[in-house]
Amino acid sequence: MTNMIPPEAPADCPLCPRLVAYREEVAEKHPDWFNGAVPSFGPETAELLIIGLAPGVTGANRTGRPFTGDWAGDLLYATIDKFGFSTGKFDARPDDGLKLKRAMITNAVRCVPPQNKPVGAEINQCRQFLTARIDALPNLKAMVCLGKISHDSTVRTLGLKLKDHPFGHGTHYDVEAGGRKVALLSSYHCSRYNTNTGRLTAEMFEDVFAMAKKITG
Repeated sequence: MTNMIPPEAPADCPLCPRLVAYREEVAEKHPDWFNGAVPSFGPETAELLIIGLAPGVTGANRTGRPFTGDWAGDLLYATIDKFGFSTGKFDARPDDGLKLKRAMITNAVRCVPPQNKPVGAEINQCRQFLTARIDALPNLKAMVCLGKISHDSTVRTLGLKLKDHPFGHGTHYDVEAGGRKVALLSSYHCSRYNTNTGRLTAEMFEDVFAMAKKITG
């Protein structure tokens, strides 16, 4: 069955009133920022889909590219590069010339939420775009979910039960996505809080991407 929902939300997506209001509030203070539903980054031929939570207010909401402009992106893009999923040099700017190879980055929620915390209704509303995004990747072999919210939303996107696919760092489930067999991998989110507290180390993060690399080849 063809999904008629586009894989990318319009930049001025009106679906979540609280997120629209916050987006407009930030835009009044910073009119030169992106301030919209942030599109996915990477080629449509991607074999690996990395799924984050939502844009950070001074990160992707400012720059318009996932994980670009905040600390979480520094760790993510360094790890992506280490495992050969990018070319060029990451410089935390959308015009830095960086390109992803066989990988794409998206978010479970496309617009910036207040305090980095989307509510359930917003996660549910945005899931249609995650579903469409997954369905639109014909070469998909693996997904890496960053954090529990991303993991849970992806599990629900695939029509699976959370009790049968609980979140955990380094979990690996073989699932069906868009008619394809795909590996669903998960990691603690690469946030500054998680790394500062030691919940997530660079080595732990790299272990998950090593699994993704082995699966995608």
